[in-house]
Amino acid sequence: MHSGWGTLVAVSDDCGLEVIERRHIVVAEANVPGSKQPYHYAENLGFKQAEEYIARCSTASGQLASASVREILSQLSRSEYRVEGCAILMASGRTLPSLDKVLASHAWIHTAEGEFFRGTVHRACEGAGLQVTRFREGELEECAKKIFGKQANQVRQRITTFGKRLGAPWTQDEKLATLAAILVLGIRRTDRSRVGGHGGA
Repeated sequence: MHSGWGTLVAVSDDCGLEVIERRHIVVAEANVPGSKQPYHYAENLGFKQAEEYIARCSTASGQLASASVREILSQLSRSEYRVEGCAILMASGRTLPSLDKVLASHAWIHTAEGEFFRGTVHRACEGAGLQVTRFREGELEECAKKIFGKQANQVRQRITTFGKRLGAPWTQDEKLATLAAILVLGIRRTDRSRVGGHGGA
């Protein structure tokens, strides 16, 4: 996620790993001033106004995120894919202080905005019935080693080759989102094998 938008990638392991969808989603309402950086905007408001403004942005962004999630789920369903879960990449995962303390610190404002948009998409996914797995971006490689072992390098190489078929640009955001999605599929596959279940898309 970024300020007001995010990168979304859908991956299938039905017939080998494939990226089946990639797009940008917009989660900031263009008609709301400052909505791409709501805490920066709220910094210049009185505290009560800031609370109301953040709440307004949260509602508007939530509606946009929910619409984007429903759209991609509908598209995947029409293509006969079953969505097993989703991943959201996190930053440091620091717990935010109260709003007055956030607005008093420029560093906290940046952290809060990142959490604002990630939290918005997280709630939209849960609202659509998806199980959400949160990964810290800096821990993705270690997670890949734990889940795939010696095959982790092959998975990373496979992600790199996706760009040749999909076409440029094949951005770092897309590569990280793809790895997170593959990790979710790997976790689900491991869980199914433990209970004697069957694989799926």
